[in-house]
Amino acid sequence: LLSDAREKVKNFINAEKFEEVIFTKNTTESINLIAYSYGLEFINEGDEIILGISNHHANIVPWQFIAKKKKAVTKFVYLDENGQFDINNFKNKLSDKTKIVAVSAVVNVTGVIQPVEEIVKLAHEYGALAVIDAAQSILHYKHDVQKMDADFLVFSGHKLFSPMGIGILYGKKELLDKMPPFLYGGDMIEFVTEEDSTFAPLPNKFEGGTQNVEGAVTLKAAIEYIEEIGYDKITEIEDSLASKALEEMKKLGFIETYCTENVARTGVIAFNVKGVHSHDVAFILDSYHVAVRSGHHCAQPLMKYLGVPSCCRASFSIYNDEKDIEKLIEGLLKIKEVFKI
Repeated sequence: LLSDAREKVKNFINAEKFEEVIFTKNTTESINLIAYSYGLEFINEGDEIILGISNHHANIVPWQFIAKKKKAVTKFVYLDENGQFDINNFKNKLSDKTKIVAVSAVVNVTGVIQPVEEIVKLAHEYGALAVIDAAQSILHYKHDVQKMDADFLVFSGHKLFSPMGIGILYGKKELLDKMPPFLYGGDMIEFVTEEDSTFAPLPNKFEGGTQNVEGAVTLKAAIEYIEEIGYDKITEIEDSLASKALEEMKKLGFIETYCTENVARTGVIAFNVKGVHSHDVAFILDSYHVAVRSGHHCAQPLMKYLGVPSCCRASFSIYNDEKDIEKLIEGLLKIKEVFKI
């Protein structure tokens, strides 16, 4: 069962080798595995790690830990006028000291799609490795890790509608081979003596202990479900609903949005109601059976960069329709009434 699921993931992201797919419990664990196993082993004093200002905390905090532990330096790349990873700013930050470039393929707050292939190409020109957080992108377009040339790519199964608790780490075999294990114990060993232990080959080296077989099996089923629908259909539905919702929200006159129509994005709309805290907005919308996320979205550096303490995020997907937009607008009008905007 585990092997069948691994083969499905391999083909889904077009990995070259079966053993380049490692099962974890989520995206956060996948990034920590890279940070601990590669970062602690190969990052040295004075080396530089470049991060996107719009990264999820899970793709910032582990690298800050590594930087402090190894006396390395973290640098952040900011956004251009469209809210996208600023390539010119990135070029100015790159140097021969750059060892890791860690970015999100899609901004989890705004849904903006990042120029990942260009980022990877530039990173490689300086000899740096590219770590791609695909948690927010994996549902929305086809990922080809060979074409992308990503050194590492990570995502969580629940982003593809599988149950929570299963994650994926893709890594190039030559990198995974030279990295030490992350967790030690059963199933990841080859031989154990009183004096020492040797470790199993990939992928087992990074899968110590009992694995979440149920999670892997359901991830396989979720991928088959996505493949049956097709990315073209998913994009069509999301684009149509998000564009319609954004149009209707702008008509209200009291909504601030943090996304642009000048760049490719997913079905996410980040917004605030003027003068109303995002938690209050989410609470009232919930009474209309409209679920939005509120807060800093595990992206406090981005919130500070945008100049807001928090915001709401409406996420449209394949299970939504225009009736959901109507309920959203109805709820927003109620907020206007309650807060006398």
